Amino acid sequence: QVDAFYASIILFAGRVWDAITDPMVGFFISKTSWTRFGRLMPWIMFSTPFAIISYFLIWFVPDISTGQVVWYLVFYCAFQTLVTCFHVPYSALTMFISREQSERDSATAYRMTVEVLGTVLGTAIQGQIVGQVDTPCIGSPFFFGLSNSSVAMEELNMTHDTESLTDTRNAYMIAAGVIGGLYILCALILLLGVKERRESSELQSDEPVSFFQGLKLVMNHGPYIRLIAGFLFTSLAFMLLEGNFALFCTYTLGFRNEFQNILLAIMLSATLTIPFWQWFLTHFGKKKAVYVGISSAIPFLIAVVVLDSNLFVTYVVAVAAGISVAAAFLLPWSMLPDVVDDFKLQHPSSHGHEAIFFSFYVFFTKFTAGVSLGISTLSLDFAGYQTRGCSQPGQVHFTLKMLVSAVPVGLILLSLLLFKLYPIDEEKRRKNKKALQDLREESNSSSESDNTELASIV
Repeated sequence: QVDAFYASIILFAGRVWDAITDPMVGFFISKTSWTRFGRLMPWIMFSTPFAIISYFLIWFVPDISTGQVVWYLVFYCAFQTLVTCFHVPYSALTMFISREQSERDSATAYRMTVEVLGTVLGTAIQGQIVGQVDTPCIGSPFFFGLSNSSVAMEELNMTHDTESLTDTRNAYMIAAGVIGGLYILCALILLLGVKERRESSELQSDEPVSFFQGLKLVMNHGPYIRLIAGFLFTSLAFMLLEGNFALFCTYTLGFRNEFQNILLAIMLSATLTIPFWQWFLTHFGKKKAVYVGISSAIPFLIAVVVLDSNLFVTYVVAVAAGISVAAAFLLPWSMLPDVVDDFKLQHPSSHGHEAIFFSFYVFFTKFTAGVSLGISTLSLDFAGYQTRGCSQPGQVHFTLKMLVSAVPVGLILLSLLLFKLYPIDEEKRRKNKKALQDLREESNSSSESDNTELASIV
């Protein structure tokens, strides 16, 4: 029951706050002292209970006539901050469980498989629980006869009894409780099942480095900028597709009762094909996997718009899109440790920036989600989209076709061009691996020599 304008303000302010907290949390993590639990695990451990509380309160409707906007703004920003305190160390943990590139790639593949599976599970839980509450659409003759859509919403609210609204609120609370329980379970598995290896990487700097100095070093690293740019446009393409595919199926294709199953087909396809892309990148290289994996969605995205509405074709497109989604999820994250290794070789005396690398990656994931939401909302609003309408005007159908086909295809092509400029291929990876091994051996031999000299003096 919050006005759409204020809801937009809450979301926008949350994204701005997120833009501030992501790199800051990354920097603070890089300066955290080693504990018996590690350096990253304490952040995950202490943020989890507060994140669950703030998530639950986002879905809670306070019994106050004024101040609801402030309530949701505070807890939405708190949740974004606490998720950052979990997600940044969780992502950076890849660098601290092994020094071997192959083991890091394998860990990334497992992580992204379960992350996509978690997205499927979360979508199913939220959709099934909240979907049990009947929220009928508004018939078009009644709806489009009104000059102001807000009048229609007021009429709908008058006919929507208090009991139904209470049921809806309770459904969201139950869904939040179930997902919060899963959050605790998964965090416990992580904390009890994964151990940081102190020797895998060095988080502490030999000399203190200020936040802006570390940020400048990271953002001036060319391979990282190219990878982030490609990752940004790829993520935006697939988030636009996923964010609007349900509306596209419901209104443009006419599959109102099938869109949940179609979305499930996308996510299951993505989950099942991540191991395939892990095998592909191992045998053919990561850059080739990016070209093949991400571009494979293009013909299917064009087909679903050009061909007549057909349920079978739609499912084929959903499966194909899921295959590309798997590549888009896995490959950029798999390439990031290579960039960090390349940075270490170029700046051997500067340590402790891994968390900053991963924090900006996490930020751009959230940033693209916000941009995708903004583009979709503004485009559909401009086209005359009517919330909960049983049908939509022709301009909305055209806009949805653009949002699930033309715009994602253009963004994918742009991202492939940026990945072409990405300089770390398989040969470069092998050279970096050999150089890092030599550097560590040289450092170890130097340390042993110093210890021997100290012992002889004593």
